[in-house]
Amino acid sequence: MRRDSLTPAERSLRGRMGAYVVHARYDPRQITAPAREAFLKRFLNEVDPDRVLPEPERLRRAAAARKAYFTRLAFLASRRRTERRTRGRGR
Repeated sequence: MRRDSLTPAERSLRGRMGAYVVHARYDPRQITAPAREAFLKRFLNEVDPDRVLPEPERLRRAAAARKAYFTRLAFLASRRRTERRTRGRGR
């Protein structure tokens, strides 16, 4: 079957089937380990790009940067929810 002959719903089902096969064969943590490592490395690079800080201080700062990142995401999501509720009331 040619790929371009699939409907969007069929493409979605095909992708879902593939995901289930992958998850049946491998541990999801194993599959996502490289991505998680790169994501966490981002914060280490952000707080100490030249690697001049002692390791415990670097890790402490990276943890704080990571918390700031996720707190910012939560803040922005909260604002978006408030905006959607406000728009729904006709304001």
